[in-house]
Amino acid sequence: MLYTYSDSEISNRKSNGLIMSAKLKTARGYDFGEATSAMQKAIRRGDAKIAGYFAIELFMSNYREYVWRRLLTISAEDCWGILTQEVESLYRAWQVIHKAKPGQGRIFVAKAVILLSQAKKNRDADHLTNLVYDAGIPDSEIDNAIEEARNNPENIPDYAFDCHTAKGKINGKTKKEFFKTEQQSLKPFQPGLFDNLA
Repeated sequence: MLYTYSDSEISNRKSNGLIMSAKLKTARGYDFGEATSAMQKAIRRGDAKIAGYFAIELFMSNYREYVWRRLLTISAEDCWGILTQEVESLYRAWQVIHKAKPGQGRIFVAKAVILLSQAKKNRDADHLTNLVYDAGIPDSEIDNAIEEARNNPENIPDYAFDCHTAKGKINGKTKKEFFKTEQQSLKPFQPGLFDNLA
């Protein structure tokens, strides 16, 4: 027998500590946890086809809000850059469609999965929370870092004194120089439409 639970039922059962006698299943009979794992692991490996299949399977099985929460988490755990904003925008777009036509809008989940699958992968945020913070830092290491910061304050680099600061203006820094210097300093550099003007 196939058992499915809505997002609110999942949350209620978890928060009330209820042990579910029936495993959560998707509409096509996949184990909920395994489908979720397949989606995330496929995104991590850049496999949009498998990730998309399981994301849409979860979505079509009435786990819509859960899929969006998972995709937002994946954007922070596994992907490099500011991709979370893109996923959040797609989530808001889905909400507009869902409000007018409940159950519709899976195209936005598909788009999010494609973006996440194609994104550069980096697990620094997850490693920071789990391997650095949760593992703890010895008090002696923290004390040493604080002492070093007190004894060796960071100097403001010369490049900060441009035409937008009082010290830069006093030293004759101009907007023309600013545009040229800052253009040459971009790292990593992504060519733009108006680079030749700087």
